[in-house]
Formats: sequence, structure tokens, C-alpha cells
Amino acid sequence: MSSGASSFDSWLPPTAGPPGGLPPASGQSEPGDDGGAARWAPWTAGLALVVAFLFALMGAIFVGIVGAIFGASFTDPPPAVNITATVVQDGAFIGAALLFAARAGQIVPAQFGFVRTRLLAALGWMAGAYVVYIALGALWAQVVDTHAEDKLPDSLGADESTAALVAVCVVVTVIAPIAEETFFRGYFFGALRNWRGVWPAALITGVVFGGIHVGSAPAVFLVPLAVLGFMLCIVRWKTGSLLPCIALHAMNNALAFGITEKWSGGATLLLLIGAVTVTMLACAALLPRERSALDTRPLI
Repeated sequence: MSSGASSFDSWLPPTAGPPGGLPPASGQSEPGDDGGAARWAPWTAGLALVVAFLFALMGAIFVGIVGAIFGASFTDPPPAVNITATVVQDGAFIGAALLFAARAGQIVPAQFGFVRTRLLAALGWMAGAYVVYIALGALWAQVVDTHAEDKLPDSLGADESTAALVAVCVVVTVIAPIAEETFFRGYFFGALRNWRGVWPAALITGVVFGGIHVGSAPAVFLVPLAVLGFMLCIVRWKTGSLLPCIALHAMNNALAFGITEKWSGGATLLLLIGAVTVTMLACAALLPRERSALDTRPLI
């Protein structure tokens, strides 16, 4: 965001993107839980994060080498290489989550939160979480100088061609929300809350979520990103579903992307609607084809 941004968007964080379990005990389901989530061992959360970063690093190096073989610069790669490496890095988070979830046996999407939830309740928790995020972000802007520019889209080559702009837009508003939510609110938070409960798990997840954006976001944005990560955990807990988290993440990234690229309000709104629609359609493929007698809640 430019230094001439309004008081609202001057603090708005950059796009939030790149960079053995046991069954639940009877009668111990939490608010919004469908009771079928795997009880992953808490210690696996940190290890899964380390493995995700290792996968991401190896993937980025591999993509860079392949690009160099075809004539691209390894030290200053073109947009196609940067974008591909970012997609691979997002995939690394999903891969790490699946790898550790497999320790508990068969991988079921519902374990990560890919379940239906009540639409109105989900919208209410999403709105409440975002209001808290906006309010605390505005307060943070009064404490520190947040007039920093998000350079992530341009660092991926969004300013070099229309094709690159479209590709970066898809990565930032669709792929990143799905990948990061699957790992952080799906696996990481899911494992940690089996340790000391929801609140410590949400706090740790939020701090780590903000921390992983070091390098891809200005330092002043890390605190608001941590707040967003914390609030997304609360949404995941209260709704029992990952879908509202992915939708809210996509909305935030679309809004930040539109502001960063200085798009009009109408264009940014269309991007926001498109991002939420595409992510929800992608997630719908992971939902059970048939609803049980108890699962009569509408898909959000």
C-alpha cells in the first residue's frame, strides 16, 4: 500500500500468502465440532511446520533448477518460475499436513474441517472475527507507522504482464487461502488444541501464522496477520468447519490485493466474490456426497 493510503487501508495487512492421532473422547466435543475430527498428537504440529518448510525449500530449489535448465536466471527468475515456486510452496503445506495426518490412519477431509456448517451462524462468526481484526488493526496503526507497501504481487511478477497478473491473483486469492487454512486451521490448530485446549492453541497458531510471513510482508504487518490467524482459529472452532476460514481468508486476500494493485472498488468487489466462489467450489469436491440424517446443514 502506498504512503498516501487512507486511514483504513494504511494498516491493512498484505495478502496472507507466500511464504499419530486418537479419536475424540466420548462426550468431549467442542462448540461446532461434528465429533469426528482426528485427535492428532500435539507435538506433531511443530514438526509438521518444519517439514512443510523443508518441502517448500526443496520444491523452490527444484523449480529454480528446472527453470535454469530452460534458460531462466536462477538468481533473478522470471514471473513464471516465481509463480510456479509459490504454488509448489503452498502445496508443501498441504503435503506436510497430509503426511502427518496419515499417521493416524485413513485421511478423511472432515478431520481437517471440510464439513458443512450452518450458513447464518458461519456468516455471523466470520463478520465478528473480521470486525475484531479490523478494529485491532486500526488500533495497531495508531501505535506504529504502518505506511508500508505490500510488494508480494509485484515480487511474483504481477506488474510485468497481464498473464502474470492473473496467475498471481489466482495464487494469492484462491490457492494460498486453501493451502494455508488446510495446514494452519486444519492440522496445526487441530493438533495443538489437544494439548491445552482451544485458546492456547489459537494463540500459538496466530503467532506462528504471522511469523511465517516474515520476508513476504513488511514487519509492521506481522502483528495484524497474527491477529487474523488467531481469529480464524476461533471461526474454525465455533463453526466446526474450515470452509468459513477459507472464505474469510480469500476475502481478506482479495481486498488486500485490490488495494495494493489500486483497483477500483467495483473490480475489487468482483475479485472478492470470485475468490470466495472459486474456493468454495473447490472445497465442495471434498465434502461427503451424501448427507447423513444428522448432516442437514447447508453448504457455505
